[in-house]
Amino acid sequence: MGRQWMKLIVQKYGGTSVGNPERIKNVAARVKRSYEEGAQVVVIVSAMSGVTDGLIKLARDVHPSPPERELDVLLATGEQTTIALTAMALHGLGIQAVSLTGAQAGIVTDGVHTKAKISNVTPKRVHELLDAGKVVIVAGFQGVDPAGSITTLGRGGSDLTAIALAAALKADLCEIYTDVDGVYTADPRIVKDARKLDDVSYDEMLELASLGAKVMQSRSVEFAKKFKVVFSVRSSMNDNPGTIVKKETRKMEDVVIRGVSVDKNQAKITLSHVPDKPGVAARIFKKIADSQINVDMIVQNVSAEGHTDLTFTIPKDDLEKARKSIQSLAADIGANTFASTEGIAKLSVVGIGMRSHTGVAADLFEALAAEKINIQMISTSEIKISVIIDTAQADRAMNVVHGKFGLGK
Repeated sequence: MGRQWMKLIVQKYGGTSVGNPERIKNVAARVKRSYEEGAQVVVIVSAMSGVTDGLIKLARDVHPSPPERELDVLLATGEQTTIALTAMALHGLGIQAVSLTGAQAGIVTDGVHTKAKISNVTPKRVHELLDAGKVVIVAGFQGVDPAGSITTLGRGGSDLTAIALAAALKADLCEIYTDVDGVYTADPRIVKDARKLDDVSYDEMLELASLGAKVMQSRSVEFAKKFKVVFSVRSSMNDNPGTIVKKETRKMEDVVIRGVSVDKNQAKITLSHVPDKPGVAARIFKKIADSQINVDMIVQNVSAEGHTDLTFTIPKDDLEKARKSIQSLAADIGANTFASTEGIAKLSVVGIGMRSHTGVAADLFEALAAEKINIQMISTSEIKISVIIDTAQADRAMNVVHGKFGLGK
C-alpha cells in the first residue's frame, strides 16, 4: 500500500466497553480515529460484559463440574463473538478490519486449562495484516497450547493478551481502555476527593492492583514490568487522558504516598495455644497451600510456656475451604482453639517514596487512633504498609488516611 505509518498502537477494550452493539460501534469509531491519524492499530477485546458468566452457568447446567478442556472451548466463544462484531462495526465505517482468535494471532500458552500462562507470542500473521493496511482485532483471554487445544488465561486475561502482544509487536503504545478514567489515589466511589494520577510506577501499580484497586490484574502489570511495556489505563467512555504506568523516575520518589486502597475480601483465622516447636507452622501452611489458598498476613505472638498463638489472613471466599482443611489439623497438632472471623478489611498505603522518607507508619497509626479505629494486624514492605481493621470502619478509615497524607484534590 506504500502508506507511511507513524506508530503501532495496541488498544484493549474490556467487557463493559463492548457491552452492547452501541458501545461496540463507539469502540469502532475510536479505533477509526487512531487509524486515520496514521497509526497501525491492533485491538484486543474481551467478551461482552456478563457473557462469560452466562457461559459458565450454561456449562454447569449441563455438568456440575465440567471438564476444563471443554470449558475453555466454550469460554473462548465469548471473545470470538466480540472480535467478529468489532470487525463488522469497523467495516461499517469503511475501515478494513480482520478478526483473529488468540491462536490465529500466535499466542501460545502452556496446557493448564482455565488459567493458562502465555509461553510465547509469534505475531507473524498480525504483522502481515498490519502491513497490508488492515486493522487487526484479536480475541483477548485465550490462546492455544502446544497440542493445539484452545486455552484461556483466567481472570483479567485480556489485559495480559494486550501487554504480551504489545511486547511481541514492539508497539509504541499500549492503551488499556476500561470503565474508569485511570488509577486514582483511592476509590473515587468511597473517597469523594480522590485524584487521578498522571503516572504511576510498575511497583506501585502492582501493589495497588493486588490490594483490591480493581483496575487491572497484577500478573499483567508484572508482565509489563518484565518486558518494559509502557501502558496507559483510560476510559472508553470519554477522551480524558488516563494514567501512564511505567518504570519509576526520580520525580515519583518525591511523592511519599501514591494511593490508599481497601480490600474487603478478607478473613482471619487464629489457632491458639499452638506448640512452639520447629515444623508446626510448616505443617499448618503446607496444608493451606495444598488447598490452593493464598495466605496474606501472618502474626505470631511471643511464646509463653512453650506455646504461641498464630493468626493469619486469607481471601474471604476461601474461608470455608480453609476451615475444612485446618480444623482436623488443629486438634492433631494440639492447638487449643481454632477461630475464624469475617468482617475484616485490609487498608494499605502505597508509594515508592516510602523508601526514602520516614514517619509514614507513625502518621498512619496516628490518623486511625484519632478516629478510634482499632488496628488488629500490621504488615509492611518496602513500599507499602497494610493494616487489618473492622470492615464497618473501612470506608471511614480510607477517607481519614487519604486526608492525613494530603492526597485530595
